[in-house]
Amino acid sequence: MRKRAVSALLAAMLAGNLLMGCGAKQEKAMETEIQVFIAASLNTVMTELAKEYHEIHPEVKITYNADSSGTLLTQIEEGYECDLFFSAAQKQMDQLESDGLVMEGTRANVVNNQVVVVTRKDSGTEVTGLESLGNAESIALAGGSVPAGRYTRQGLVSLGMLEETEDAAGISTEEVSRALGGAEISEQDNVSKVLAAVIEGSCEVGTTYYSDTYGYEDDLEILEIVSYDLTGNVIYPIAQVVNEEADDAQRAAAAEFLEYILSDEARAVFASYYFDTDV
Repeated sequence: MRKRAVSALLAAMLAGNLLMGCGAKQEKAMETEIQVFIAASLNTVMTELAKEYHEIHPEVKITYNADSSGTLLTQIEEGYECDLFFSAAQKQMDQLESDGLVMEGTRANVVNNQVVVVTRKDSGTEVTGLESLGNAESIALAGGSVPAGRYTRQGLVSLGMLEETEDAAGISTEEVSRALGGAEISEQDNVSKVLAAVIEGSCEVGTTYYSDTYGYEDDLEILEIVSYDLTGNVIYPIAQVVNEEADDAQRAAAAEFLEYILSDEARAVFASYYFDTDV
């Protein structure tokens, strides 16, 4: 009798474990993954927001692709699977909308930002801001297709250091160098690389976003927070992307995450990471 009882108990436990295993597999299978393309300058704050969102929606997996907004736009146009696009400038979002790849009624402005001129602590640079960039031996600068690079060029145009142009993004790095008296410029693909070049000391100064200095307060000195009067607003828009490969669950998950990004809770997180939420 005891052997039979033990056998029955083992059988029941084995069946229970199998059912639990099946349940775990079923739960895992129900996980919905969304692809979110974000400007490189959003990487830190969006990682924090994904962590907080996962506590509310553990069934949703958020996968980020962080790069310059221009690169992300090209990838979406080339057919990369994307559910949400969070750009560092209106230009790329305008183009995506012109391509018919923005879901109607989902576009919204989220935050504003400011361009800053930075250097390493105790670098001894003679640069005090945009107007004296030419005093640097080396400058880290994002390319014109990168929003931060375009905004920097626009700031130099506004100061009269570069000639007026219809679109500052078209000003080459060589033209900027000449305008700064032949200064050595290291062109970077995105603001994260600009920041790294300054922190590592390979470039004396660089221009990036104010939000990018978060967490590097002990390493960086902000020489100038460039006025919106010079660069114009640095608005970051977000929108849900037309993704033909997405199923209904993905579309719904993307819409819900977009709603969260626009919430008061998320706005408070953006503000803590030095973004301007007054848009």
